[in-house]
Amino acid sequence: MTKTTETCAVPNKEMLEILARLEQEDKGLPDPTTLPPLQARDVADKVNNRWNQNLPAMGQIDKVVFKSPEGHDITTSLFTPENRVKGLVMFIHGGGFSLCSIKTHERSARLLAEEASCAVLSVDYRLAPEHPFPAGLNDCISVFRQISHVYELYDWTCGPLAIAGDSSGANLALTLMLHEQAENRRSPDFAMLFYGVYGSDFATQSYRDYADGPGLTRDRMMRYFDWYAPKSARDNPLITPLNASDEALNNLPPLYLNAAEIDPLCSDTETIAMRLRSLNRKDDVRIYRGVVHGFMQMTLYLSAAREATTEAAYAFRKSTGS
Repeated sequence: MTKTTETCAVPNKEMLEILARLEQEDKGLPDPTTLPPLQARDVADKVNNRWNQNLPAMGQIDKVVFKSPEGHDITTSLFTPENRVKGLVMFIHGGGFSLCSIKTHERSARLLAEEASCAVLSVDYRLAPEHPFPAGLNDCISVFRQISHVYELYDWTCGPLAIAGDSSGANLALTLMLHEQAENRRSPDFAMLFYGVYGSDFATQSYRDYADGPGLTRDRMMRYFDWYAPKSARDNPLITPLNASDEALNNLPPLYLNAAEIDPLCSDTETIAMRLRSLNRKDDVRIYRGVVHGFMQMTLYLSAAREATTEAAYAFRKSTGS
């Protein structure tokens, strides 16, 4: 669906071709947010499988299991590229806090490892609605606090540590940093936040413009939030980081943020970028024109997706000197 109002953007040529393909391939598939969680995840796995072909070769791939304070296992995949120089990126996948996995985002994690010349640790955290806030966030915090275990396992020398995430994964990455900052704990050296969900105001400009897509819709985001956290709790900055104080935002490490122009969530990134600028921070921010939410999953077919991965990796290396 292409919007026609004055404020709405038109998908670029590559994006239009992909959207036409998806319309054909996904004909008859139900909206996952109308299904019970397990069935919804089956649909999400199916539609994401097409993005995870021809995976970039890695020097080594390992399964690393962390133990939470409550005693349950948190599984991660460690992707180490042949050209690893130093450093580690902890990657948190998106999926509305309730869908997707290490597998659905494997190509994205591998490509980031290749472009950044460092290992990427991708985290399988607990999902809503069976495990609503703060379960998934707590899992990510637990892995982050034990990240030195990875260096010990592989006898790596210390290097820069970054955190990255897309969509709800960007939310979890940002709220993890806010949480650790509030507890006077270690922060990463850098963060890469891709088309994140940072608030729960469903009347922003981009929510109005792209309420019906293409791609992500307002109704889907509202359902994801209903699964993740009750309305009464959503002023909590650890759920909606746009509610964080200026002091908390100002104390964040250097950030790279991007957004898709044709996305209900675009205004979230624009708003947080405006607040960061008002604090005289110099974070890298990029709005990718003519593309939809989730575009960085599409690196096989979309040049903007490959460009965004390269740009984020460059920002990480430049900021950390790696």
